Amino acid sequence: MKVVIETPKYSFFKYNKQGSRFVKEFLSPIPTIFNYGFIEGSLADDGMEKDVVVIGPRVPQGTILNVDSFHGVVKFVDDSLKDNKEIVFTSGFYSKPLFYFYFHLYATFKVSYYLILKRKIAKCRFEGIVWYK
Repeated sequence: MKVVIETPKYSFFKYNKQGSRFVKEFLSPIPTIFNYGFIEGSLADDGMEKDVVVIGPRVPQGTILNVDSFHGVVKFVDDSLKDNKEIVFTSGFYSKPLFYFYFHLYATFKVSYYLILKRKIAKCRFEGIVWYK
């Protein structure tokens, strides 16, 4: 599977790939603690490509990683739709408690984002992480 990195680790901006360009979606109050991308050619419940969290060193936007398997999944609800994120671990250190804290905080931020900027009430909820054996 090909994973395309949209948002590099430590970025405050969340990007979406549209055609050949990466477009800023929003500014986050906290930096991303992982690389964030999608599985090329896939389709998630929200109509977009399936999300992927890549744990490891920072890689540039647009990097394509060839992935054989996933190491877990972040269970998430965004804008009242299931929006799980597959997890890939490439190398380095990660802290499970930090990831749990990050996604709880991110869900809270997304509720505010929809309310203030989109003027709607949306369910956004972190439902845990399932680590595969």
